[in-house]
Amino acid sequence: MDAINDTLSSLGVYREGMPWNPVEKIIMERRSVRRFKKEMLPDNLIRRILESARFAPSTGNGQPWKFIVIKSPEIIAEMERDAAKITKFFMFFYGYTMFKGLRRMVSKIMANFSVMRLYKNEFCTPPFFAMTQAAEDQTVYFHEAPVVIIILQDKRGVSNPSVDVGIAGEHIVLAAHSLGVGTCWLGFARLLTYYPKWRKKFGLNKYPYKFGNCICLGYPAYKADREVPREIQTVEWHEGSMKDLPRYERQGE
Repeated sequence: MDAINDTLSSLGVYREGMPWNPVEKIIMERRSVRRFKKEMLPDNLIRRILESARFAPSTGNGQPWKFIVIKSPEIIAEMERDAAKITKFFMFFYGYTMFKGLRRMVSKIMANFSVMRLYKNEFCTPPFFAMTQAAEDQTVYFHEAPVVIIILQDKRGVSNPSVDVGIAGEHIVLAAHSLGVGTCWLGFARLLTYYPKWRKKFGLNKYPYKFGNCICLGYPAYKADREVPREIQTVEWHEGSMKDLPRYERQGE
């Protein structure tokens, strides 16, 4: 399709070759924001964003989530410090912060073939790189955002509640973007679950809830909304009988 422009189509209709409608525009232009203005979001704006999450679809309409809004700069700063502390502990344990030069390179290779292989979803290359930066005080996890929303997952949810939590989170970031608010998913907030004080403070991993995900929110300090290239995806289409082979299309070309 053509790149996003200032001309938008009406909602609820489809015509061949039509421009994006407002919903599609929000989806295509939303980008993660990692630098925010210090200005606080109004409470009613936060409530409006959460209302979109409350209406997210879930299996059996179980709504297996709980939202925790954190606006206190003092609390967020302490969350940041503790997340950095546990990161430094992990990186020291892996040997990364103990060594320099060649020994550090060897340590990184060992981490790659041990921890990153064993916990491939948790410690693949991008988050591991972020952790190495955090261990050296070169980056911050919460991006000095004025608002942090933690989403807890209800263990009693039907089927796969983690998917439902993800959908609710997606509603948050899309609704926020539509209202001029920047967001950034922050799975690293899971590091706080290693601290009893945060488990107690927010009820992390207290039945029936466990940590689901976390999203930083605030007014963007720079213009982030734009369409960026994505990988071409091969899509399999089945249109005939059970005996017919599928056809393949390259989505995005």
